[in-house]
Amino acid sequence: MERFTWLMGVAALASMTMAGFSSHAAAEPSLGVCGMTSNLALRSCQTAARGDNTLATAKCLNLVDSKAGKDCRRQAAADLKDALQSCQDQDDVRDTACERLGPGPYDPVIDPANFVATIDNPYFPLTPGTTFIYESHLGQDVNRDEFAVTHNTRVIRGVTCIEVHDSVFTNGTLVEDTLDWFAQDVAGNVWYFGENTHELADGLITTIDGTFMAGVDGAKPGIIMEATSAIGDFYRQEFDLNNAEDYAEVVSLTDSVTVPAGSYTNCLKTEETTPLEPDNLEHKFYAKNVGNILTVDETTGERVELIQITTGN
Repeated sequence: MERFTWLMGVAALASMTMAGFSSHAAAEPSLGVCGMTSNLALRSCQTAARGDNTLATAKCLNLVDSKAGKDCRRQAAADLKDALQSCQDQDDVRDTACERLGPGPYDPVIDPANFVATIDNPYFPLTPGTTFIYESHLGQDVNRDEFAVTHNTRVIRGVTCIEVHDSVFTNGTLVEDTLDWFAQDVAGNVWYFGENTHELADGLITTIDGTFMAGVDGAKPGIIMEATSAIGDFYRQEFDLNNAEDYAEVVSLTDSVTVPAGSYTNCLKTEETTPLEPDNLEHKFYAKNVGNILTVDETTGERVELIQITTGN
């Protein structure tokens, strides 16, 4: 009887959930495309969370031991609560971004004729053969990031992009391997057209989350560095809903920064956020005619510092 009553409760919850979706839909047109996109992404997240809960609950049903079954259902309920809160947190970040970006759709016009062959933006220069080497220390771990600008190119949406091979090592072991694609327009803006990334553990790929290519499954490029930056500028760096959604805001143009590679003045500072990790906040610093020299994770305190630039590879 207890299990039957509990199952009826689950069914009632599902019914109320669908009713909630229907009533909310009527208000959507007033949100604008950006707000509606955020709302639909929230629904998708909630649906996935409830789907995971349904599967977890099904597994709980097959535990004969009464206490084990109760513990299983209790954990499933707690996991659902956490997942739904995470969905709401993501929605809050997206809604805040919509307030800054405006209500319209994100659909940048990409004309291959408006792009150039080189990337010489002073705050994000990418000269083939150049490798930027970064290091950070977190606990007992030493992380090394080798950001190598290759001589390879890739054509994406008709635009010839420069390919960067980004390799991250923890205590000498490769833990993340990525190919990034960038291109600069005639105005000097540097666009991010996608990445092919995977994380590894014990030599095996654990996730390819974050992989996207502009023009594939609705993914679109974003601006990684503006031609001319002003304090308060807020923009998308990438757009692949629920997979790659980084935002950047220019917060300073006059910072002084010292890292192992040197001391720099009048650095451009950005603040980066993403709805996919609502609690994360990064500050990045760029030196003129150098590029990114420092990234600070304000959540963990990790400082990823430029230690060396090599050329001629």
